[in-house]
Amino acid sequence: MAGGTGPGTAYRGLILDFAGVLTTGVLEAHRQWCVQQGLDAEAWRSALNHHPEGRRLYAALECGAIGQAEWNVGTAAILGVEAENLMGRVWAGVRPAAGMIRLAKSARAAGYTVALLSNSFGLDPYDPYAAAGVWELFDVAVISERERVAKPDPAIYRIVLERMGLPGEACVFVDDHPVNLPPAEALGITTVLAEDETQSVARLEELLGVSTAAVAA
Repeated sequence: MAGGTGPGTAYRGLILDFAGVLTTGVLEAHRQWCVQQGLDAEAWRSALNHHPEGRRLYAALECGAIGQAEWNVGTAAILGVEAENLMGRVWAGVRPAAGMIRLAKSARAAGYTVALLSNSFGLDPYDPYAAAGVWELFDVAVISERERVAKPDPAIYRIVLERMGLPGEACVFVDDHPVNLPPAEALGITTVLAEDETQSVARLEELLGVSTAAVAA
């Protein structure tokens, strides 16, 4: 991997996923919500990842084929809970990742182009990006719902590079799902798998030549 000490060297762009990168405590919050509803702790993940209709609904939401309100109704029926603002209720306990947010601010202040590349959770009635306070971090925001294509489809990576005005070799991409990294690497993008926030921030400080020490979250 090439390293960089700031814009004009190896890297000029930083691309960040949202859930699991700019947020923390996602799985814990979802499990806690399930228990509070009298459900099995894994009911949310099971509905989205394993239930055939749940998987169909979530894929449709990500690609903008349905909106969040329609998704709320369909997924609530699978879980046996109230539909009103379901996504917002489940996400209420998720917290912003302070260290990664400081890193994004540091990179932008140093002159890097900072982009969001996120598979959508829907934007209305609940906007998870606004709830986490991250919209202001980005020069470019690419959300799968708006583009009608989701990671790991290579097309959405090309979209974000085009809007950043940068080649893949000039960018670093951070995501918490391994399956989302190979399409970025195929475009020359350096990738970081977000498994631990502290380690990911340290790796990005090294790659980008920035420091989060003096930046407020």
